Amino acid sequence: MRHMTLKTKLILSVSILLVFGFVLTNVNHYRVSTRSIRKNIVEHSLPLTRDNIYSEIQADLMRPIFISSLMANDTFLKDWAIGGEQDKGKVLRYLQEIKDQYGFFSTFFVSEQTGLYYHFKGVQKKLSRENDHDVWYYDFKSLNKPYDLVVDTNEAEENSLTIFINHRLNDYQGKLLGVTGVGLNMEMVADLLKSYRQRYDRDIYLVDRDGLIKVHNDQSLVDRVNIADQEGLGEVASQAVKIKPGSDALDFWRNGRHILLASRYIPEFEWFLFVEQDETTAIAEIRKSFYKNLLFDLAIILAILAVTAYTVNRFQSRLEEMATTDKLTGVCNRREFDRFFDAAVYLHKRQDASFSVILLDVDGFKTINDQLGHMAGDHVLKVIARLAGENIRQNDLVVRWGGDEFVLLVHNDLNHAWQVAERLRKQIRSQNMLAVFTNNGADESVTISCGVVSYEAGETQDQLMMRVDGALYESKKEGRDRSVAFPTIVS
Repeated sequence: MRHMTLKTKLILSVSILLVFGFVLTNVNHYRVSTRSIRKNIVEHSLPLTRDNIYSEIQADLMRPIFISSLMANDTFLKDWAIGGEQDKGKVLRYLQEIKDQYGFFSTFFVSEQTGLYYHFKGVQKKLSRENDHDVWYYDFKSLNKPYDLVVDTNEAEENSLTIFINHRLNDYQGKLLGVTGVGLNMEMVADLLKSYRQRYDRDIYLVDRDGLIKVHNDQSLVDRVNIADQEGLGEVASQAVKIKPGSDALDFWRNGRHILLASRYIPEFEWFLFVEQDETTAIAEIRKSFYKNLLFDLAIILAILAVTAYTVNRFQSRLEEMATTDKLTGVCNRREFDRFFDAAVYLHKRQDASFSVILLDVDGFKTINDQLGHMAGDHVLKVIARLAGENIRQNDLVVRWGGDEFVLLVHNDLNHAWQVAERLRKQIRSQNMLAVFTNNGADESVTISCGVVSYEAGETQDQLMMRVDGALYESKKEGRDRSVAFPTIVS
């Protein structure tokens, strides 16, 4: 790096800035875009889809609950059961009509008195507590609920996986007569979810309050897999099955893909509706655009570097002649002050080395220019610059800040800097530097006003200069020809 030419350093710097700038811009744009997409999914798209599907599920699956409720309140079925279940053909025809009229997979009635399982195809069997397939009946009775949904195999339909809507049938005094209801083929329900998935481009399934999957387009998961055991989803399973209104979307990773999940409790089923969206897929187009932009920016960078190299070759001599000193006074310019300031801040951090800044300007400098001419003004600036240099140490700095303003960077504390300002102020006032420009050679004293501050840890150059400018303003306000330090120093 030490042996690089100015041209090489410049081109390398421009290259780094361009690459950093373009990459940073594209990365920032990519992040903003992905955050915007995610926000839209989480706050709008996913909840809206979830609520739409919730409404459709209620419309599609509440009908069986409603029909089973009608069956449980049907006076024919009650009277038939109370009458001793005579003429079994009547109830079988009744169940057949319900099935045909509403298109259910199964309709049934289980008698509490006889234990017989009536199916639209006929009397299937007599229930027994010892039969594992009959446990559902006794479990439902113990729940003491008007209805319940159960996913089970249907013995009457070749053990097809079925959602049963079980409803209590009570007599007119509220005594249990049995359980009636309907069955929905799981394949039909899975197809229903599949249609939702195709329409909304989301994964949709239902789980119970314990996290067990109850309805899914993959029937191998139904009543066998708990969401707590699934990759990624298991980490948020406990939050997903909490009953809370307007629940926020959850997120997790599955097979390297970021998944967003919205859930909603369906009180009629006591199940949760889960709606998943693959955010990775949603931002795929943004990612492609990001890579295209990077390639396009690379082409622009190469073009800019070519132009820069041409320009540097043409104007290199001028760039190398850029000075760090003020032509009129011979002291440093503001660019050199930046370098000294950074070095002083570094020493302050590493060695706790104090440094202070003095800002001074000439009182009534415009009057000097107007009455005695610009040559007199230039002479005053040169003398002040020389005297300022004589009053500081070798490692301190004098800078012409602009016009009639000078800045002194002093490597010491506030009190020392204020003493330097006062010494310089008195010395300048004692000079008869304008005598040669007056007609009678009379003593024309020049005075300065000074503001003094000490650097505070973490302060930027702009903040420091604002403070010292405030101190100079106070000096002018108090009558000029004085030094004011912040905080105040009593002489």
